[in-house]
Amino acid sequence: MAAWGDSMLRFVFRPMLALLLMAGGAHAALAQEKSGIKEGFALKQGSARILLVRPTIKVGAQSTGGMFEPNADWTAQAKDNLGAALDTAQSKLGNAVIVADEPIGAAAETMADYRALFSVLADSVIQYQFFPGNRLPTKKRKGVFDWTMGPGVAEIAKGSGADYALFIFNEDQYGSTGRKILQVFAALAYVSVQSGQHRGFAGLVDLHSGDLVWLNADLKMGGDVRTPEGAQKRVAQLLEDFPGSAAFAKSAVKVAAK
Repeated sequence: MAAWGDSMLRFVFRPMLALLLMAGGAHAALAQEKSGIKEGFALKQGSARILLVRPTIKVGAQSTGGMFEPNADWTAQAKDNLGAALDTAQSKLGNAVIVADEPIGAAAETMADYRALFSVLADSVIQYQFFPGNRLPTKKRKGVFDWTMGPGVAEIAKGSGADYALFIFNEDQYGSTGRKILQVFAALAYVSVQSGQHRGFAGLVDLHSGDLVWLNADLKMGGDVRTPEGAQKRVAQLLEDFPGSAAFAKSAVKVAAK
């Protein structure tokens, strides 16, 4: 009986071990919360108009192997809750916020393209600037934060009078039952495997130049966006130290005092 049990354990455990090693490697690549701001950039309170682009929101389950499985109901809840939280947060950003209209036709395609471009750009900043070991040669000098979406991004704000665009990306993967079981096997193999992944980033783009002037990225966010309270916590994290806000002013004072 003992031999049969051992063989069965190996039969079940070995493929699970392969999965958890891959998952563990992916998890190791995650960064802690980081933020960056373009050198010399400052945004005074009451000096600008900011276009709030409809956030990219993805919510679903994380499969046993770590794959993302979208959940329409959870995503709808998150959109409602995050939308309400953003409505409340707008008054604390220090400048006038204009919510972008939902475009149609060719304008909708342009907006979708730039929302996707922002996600790619933010991922690049996280990968090649926020990780010191991966930092590109041109990003190694202290204080360098030089990233752009190109001047064409101004097209999404045509006629709005906005000076900047605020892009937000949010993705939540809640661990499935299989993923949680994998954690048990991972513990037996002394490998750390995360059940669930919660990442988000918010970025401010200068609509005149297309430059990314501020980015806040967190790959281990808190707050369950499927609840109103969790969404409020998430928005507070995304917009932490937003340029021109009262919170940013306090942070700048602390840095100057050091």
